[in-house]
Amino acid sequence: MKYYFAPMEGITGYIFRNAHHACFSGVDRYYTPFLAPGSGKGFAARELRDILPENNRGTPVTPQVLTCREADFIQASDILAGYGYEEVNLNLGCPSGTVTAKGKGAGFLADPDRLDRFLDNIFSELSRLCPKLRISIKTRIGYGSEEEFPALLEMFNRYPASELIVHPRVREDYYKGKPRMEAFRLAAGKSRRPLCYNGDIRSVTDAENVETEFPGLSAIMIGRGAVAVPWLMEQLKDGSGKENTKEELLSRFAVFHDRLLSGYQEVMPGDRNVLFKMKELWDHFGSHFPGAAKELKRIRKAQRIAEYQEAVRSVLQSTPSLR
Repeated sequence: MKYYFAPMEGITGYIFRNAHHACFSGVDRYYTPFLAPGSGKGFAARELRDILPENNRGTPVTPQVLTCREADFIQASDILAGYGYEEVNLNLGCPSGTVTAKGKGAGFLADPDRLDRFLDNIFSELSRLCPKLRISIKTRIGYGSEEEFPALLEMFNRYPASELIVHPRVREDYYKGKPRMEAFRLAAGKSRRPLCYNGDIRSVTDAENVETEFPGLSAIMIGRGAVAVPWLMEQLKDGSGKENTKEELLSRFAVFHDRLLSGYQEVMPGDRNVLFKMKELWDHFGSHFPGAAKELKRIRKAQRIAEYQEAVRSVLQSTPSLR
């Protein structure tokens, strides 16, 4: 089984990816937060930094593109192929209102005829322009109802996507409620493309349950669960990492944390911006430090890097092992 690190806006940029890849194993591929190319303008400077080869050396990365314009997707794919990327992922899953209102992400699913024309155009044009470039698709099962999914799946089956990554929720679910597994069972039975599962994997048991029910999957994609448990995919991959004691994981987590902190300090001006990034990560990390509520509160309230570092040291010292 392959394991993918899901794209998470504001979190899984190149600094996070590189730090994680250096400290933990088990991830077969990291997906970038979505790139939203402007009409004829390519990528913004921030997006370009995230996908430059020199910022991703040694880390297996697939860029994800968010657009509903064929020309923009084709231009973006051509640029990415020029940087040496072998695969581009199309985002049909983002449920954000600011995205879907423009007919992008999961909003594109609300207009299947237009989406069909889009897919026809990009696969036809890119087969000529970048014949070696693979195009994968990450999708939800519908915009307003899972009853939309059979027709969507039939559409996806008509195109030579390298992989279909399915998050079995509709746009209006956002990330709430349980995944709609009946729709995913349909995908498992009828998809003509390699199939990847994405959604609510927070533990080894969660992943193993999916693998047991769907033994034909090509991969499992994990997002929030892998941020909260950075060693999760290491433990899943052939049992690798299970021999680590909790104390060893704590030590490796500390190294991971310090790489993140120094990486953000190198590219962000001032304590405030760096602390915003680190505190966002601690919203995920914090669940693994039982009995450290007081110290975690100090992290949330820290206004200076030195104050923050002292609070982190207190958390690590007060926690003999990770949960």
